Amino acid sequence: MIGIRRKSRFDRGFDIINTFLLVLSLLVVLYPLYFILIASVSDATSIASGKVILLPQNVSFIGYQRILEDQRIWTGYGNSILYTVASTAIGVIATVMAGYSFSRKDLAGRKVLISLYIFTMYFSGGLIPTYLVVKQLGLIGSPWTVILLGSVSVYNIIIARSFFASSIPPELFEAASIDGCGNGRFFISIVVPLSKSIIAVLALYYAVAQWNGYFNALVYLNKQQHYPLQMVLREILIGSQSIQADVADVDAIQEMQRIAATVRYGVIVVASVPMLMLYPLVQKYFVKGVMIGSVKG
Repeated sequence: MIGIRRKSRFDRGFDIINTFLLVLSLLVVLYPLYFILIASVSDATSIASGKVILLPQNVSFIGYQRILEDQRIWTGYGNSILYTVASTAIGVIATVMAGYSFSRKDLAGRKVLISLYIFTMYFSGGLIPTYLVVKQLGLIGSPWTVILLGSVSVYNIIIARSFFASSIPPELFEAASIDGCGNGRFFISIVVPLSKSIIAVLALYYAVAQWNGYFNALVYLNKQQHYPLQMVLREILIGSQSIQADVADVDAIQEMQRIAATVRYGVIVVASVPMLMLYPLVQKYFVKGVMIGSVKG
C-alpha cells in the first residue's frame, strides 16, 4: 500500500501564504461592490463621516425611490435590453461564422484575411472619420448605430478561431462529407451544437460591453427616447447634482446634496443588477471557454 506523502514545512507555508493572498485578493475585489450596495441605502452624512464600513447606517431607500420613479429609467431599460440583445445576436453570429471560417485551412486567402482583420485591431480611422461615415450612411440619431457599432470584435473572432482549431478536428468534417454533408449543414448541425461554451463566452463578452457602453449613444443619438440606460442614469446623476442651484433654502440644499450622494451609489446598483443576474446562467460555459488555448496536447 502506497502511503500518502506528508507535506513538507515549505509546502505548508506556501499553502498558507497562497491562501492568505487569494482571500485578500477576493476581499479587495468584493468589498467595493459590497460598499456600493450598503452605501446606496445609507445616509449621506454617515457615508461622508466614514461610519459606513461593514453595515449600512440610517437605512433609507429615497435614492432608489428617486431613481425608479423617473419614467426615463424604464425607457432606458427597454432600449438597453433591445440594443444588448440585438447587438449580442449579431456579434455572436458573425464572430462564430468568421472564427470557424478562419479555422479552416482550406479557406481561400485565409492568411491575407486574418492579417487584414488583425490590422484593424491596431489602426483605425478615429472618431471623426467614423462619425462622417455614419453620417453619410444616414444613421445619425438611429438606434441601429448603437447596435451595429462595436457589435463585432476582432479579438473575439481570434478567440473563436482558436476554439474551433483546437476543438473541431478536420477528420470530423471529412467523415461528415462522406455522408454527403456540405459546409453549411456541417456548420449548423455539428459545429454549432459542439460550441456551446464559446458561444456562451462570446455572448457574455458582447452583452457586458454593450450594456455598459454609453459613448456611441452620447455621440450618435440625439433623441432622448432612444437613450440606453447608461445615458439615462448619467442624466439623472447630473440632474441630481445641479438641481440644488435652483434652491435658495440652505436646509433644502443640504437635503438635495444628501439625496444626490445616495443616488450616485443607487445608479451603480441599478445599472449592474442585470449583468450580475446574467453571469450565473453562463458560468459553467464561461469557465470552459476562458480555458481555450491554455492546455496543449
